[in-house]
Amino acid sequence: MLSSLFEDGTQGIKLNYYPPCVEASKVFGIAPHSDSTGLTLLFQLNEVEGLQVKRNEKWVPVKPIPGSLIINVGDMIEILSNGEYKSIEHRAVVDPEKARLSIAALHYPIRGTPIGPLPDLVKANKALYRTIPPEELLRLKLSSKLDGKRVLDQIKL
Repeated sequence: MLSSLFEDGTQGIKLNYYPPCVEASKVFGIAPHSDSTGLTLLFQLNEVEGLQVKRNEKWVPVKPIPGSLIINVGDMIEILSNGEYKSIEHRAVVDPEKARLSIAALHYPIRGTPIGPLPDLVKANKALYRTIPPEELLRLKLSSKLDGKRVLDQIKL
């Protein structure tokens, strides 16, 4: 059932350019956040490190592997799976000498699909999130600054 929500969904492409910065320790390429998507496929175009994921409250660099894709579970999958699959908090840092390039393919469910725990996944446990229209989730995401997984906290029950 989960996959059927995305079969005719919306896809977007985001090109990211992080220029070098001599004071790299003082800036982010992008602040810590989780993606509001179902899935994000990320292709790191060059071998410049910059992507970091939060694991056990520590930031871990993701070494670029030529020709590989990174697949991030987004907030929508966390909500739909009732927390079974967690969206990944991540950030991008800049390099003091080299530019970093990446392409993100963003995958959203069919337009108008309510985003909430799937009924089959809440039979044994209570729902952890309220059901909201996808437009509301995106509005929450766009109206709040990038700050970890704060948007998910706003719709937890």
